Amino acid sequence: MKKLISKAETLIEALPFIKTFFDKTIVIKYGGNAMVSEKLKDSFALDVVLMKYIGINPVIVHGGGPQIGKTLELFGIESEFVDGQRVTSKEMINVVEMVLGGKVNQDIVSLINRHGGNAVGITGKDGDLIQARRYRRVRQSAETDRPEIIDLGLVGEIQKVNVRVLETLDGAEFIPVIAPIGQGEEGETLNINADFVASAVAQALKAEKLVLMTDVEGVKNKKGELQSTLPQKKVQQMIKTKVIRDGMLPKVNCCLDALKAGVQKTHIIDGRVKHALLLEILTKEGIGTEITPT
Repeated sequence: MKKLISKAETLIEALPFIKTFFDKTIVIKYGGNAMVSEKLKDSFALDVVLMKYIGINPVIVHGGGPQIGKTLELFGIESEFVDGQRVTSKEMINVVEMVLGGKVNQDIVSLINRHGGNAVGITGKDGDLIQARRYRRVRQSAETDRPEIIDLGLVGEIQKVNVRVLETLDGAEFIPVIAPIGQGEEGETLNINADFVASAVAQALKAEKLVLMTDVEGVKNKKGELQSTLPQKKVQQMIKTKVIRDGMLPKVNCCLDALKAGVQKTHIIDGRVKHALLLEILTKEGIGTEITPT
């Protein structure tokens, strides 16, 4: 009986959060180990389906870097990275689109539907969802001490998000699953970082939350301690002092951009934890780092 009462108390604890987020949109970037482990994949799908059934509107943006890498190897195509971003040639973009917009996207859709959801897979090209342009990275040259432009090929930066297709899917009670591919100014297919897509989609939808699933616990201070909640001013200070750096920096910047555009709260959570989404959204303690406007 005690176990049954404990289960009931857990449900009651979630009630205030269910009321707060009812009919609100939460954009989730799905990637990392959560996309590899079978148990974590099932856990993610169940979390998303439960969110939908209790009245929350989840929108999924997925990554797929490791899957792209493996497929490129099979085709004998070597990958080159600049500051963590894959240089995407014309030869590669067909593989990227096939993997992200095809197998990875449809595997996630099937997984959610198998657990009782109604998911629909789309890419940023569908309904002109993501309008982009080629991204040119500028960095200081160590040799000349002058700025140099690095051409990453068919890598895109987002110009505009057209949310009509997402609003249509939401109105029909579907769960959108978005592959991070956009269309360029000349109609070319562009490979876009999934974190950037998730942030831009959250901004365009005026989402309640943006959640980035990663393979780390969250944001840590200089002592290596996990920070459960951080106001954006503190985050900006941690960036200036280089406490936040390397791979965490672009993720945090995505969160800050979303907050500036009106997203209420942003989260960086450890996707290696079973039911990470529910633990972060429907419990007081949470499991990762919540970044807030104040």
